Amino acid sequence: MDVRKLMLMAGALVFAAICAVTARTMIGGTTQQAIAAAPAEPTGPQVLVATKTLPPGTIIGPDAVRYQTWPKDLVDNAYYIKGQQPGVAAVQGTVVRYTVTAGQPITQGAVIKPGDRGFLAAALAPGMRAVSISVTTQASVAGFVFPGDRVDLLLTQTVAGGGDQPLKASETIIRNLRVLATDQKTDKTSDADGKTQVVAFSNVTLEATPKIAEKIAVAQAVGTLSLSLRSIADDRMELEREIAAGEVNAPADTKTEKDMLVQIASRPVDTNTTATTGGDVSRYQPSHIAPKQTPETAANAMVQTAKAVVHAVAPGGMIVVARGNNVTVTPLGASAAPGGN
Repeated sequence: MDVRKLMLMAGALVFAAICAVTARTMIGGTTQQAIAAAPAEPTGPQVLVATKTLPPGTIIGPDAVRYQTWPKDLVDNAYYIKGQQPGVAAVQGTVVRYTVTAGQPITQGAVIKPGDRGFLAAALAPGMRAVSISVTTQASVAGFVFPGDRVDLLLTQTVAGGGDQPLKASETIIRNLRVLATDQKTDKTSDADGKTQVVAFSNVTLEATPKIAEKIAVAQAVGTLSLSLRSIADDRMELEREIAAGEVNAPADTKTEKDMLVQIASRPVDTNTTATTGGDVSRYQPSHIAPKQTPETAANAMVQTAKAVVHAVAPGGMIVVARGNNVTVTPLGASAAPGGN
């Protein structure tokens, strides 16, 4: 092997060694920079913060707040600090006074507690009213309705008619009502550990427009009211129904759709109601109001029945004599034929 090839091989080895050292230095420097740039974990107490934006009038539920470590130098005495003040259990069922953004600490002045003066007024949206109704344990979803939930209102009544059986009917008269309070005990829905307590109640306070509040007052005098708990997913279904019915225009972008969902989620609806009668659930119940029976209509019915019977046995004709409820039928060509009473 000549000297020239040996020099080329030696130069290639030296170049490779230089590249390896350079690459190792660059990787090590990048790693050290990444470690130096990584933010240090905040050290300090855990405070109660909002998990989502809470607009004014929001009734705080278990998924609206959580504990988060907060820098010690930025902790305020008004914060709910874990271990020092009652936290999650203390704010359950309270109403937000002003907007609290996601990740912002909950202050004691930002919420108003049940029993405090102006609690319901703070919970009500502008232009809305609070109306209370009486419900039974079965009619209140066995106590599984809490402040902040959305419910439909059902009216069950007995409609008198002319038949032997009155009409049994139930209808959904109002949808998407917000629950404000249950038996004025919104501060007792959680125990000391923050666990939800299921307590039966007999009165429910709902948020409604002035017109719907009037309808609810009349409905209480008409029949029995029941609550039907709504799913959170019903808001999107309601928007799709309104778009399909041409009641609203299809949203052009995601933000518009989100705004429409918020609007739909916050308003009660008293249109497009549904109804179920006794005939829809049992073949032995009527499905409509029977016509009212008068003496004249009863007599006519008896005559028609008698005519049908005689025509079957005496096609040649008959003589029908009705005296009140007594009907005498005589086929032609016969001396007498008893009628029906």
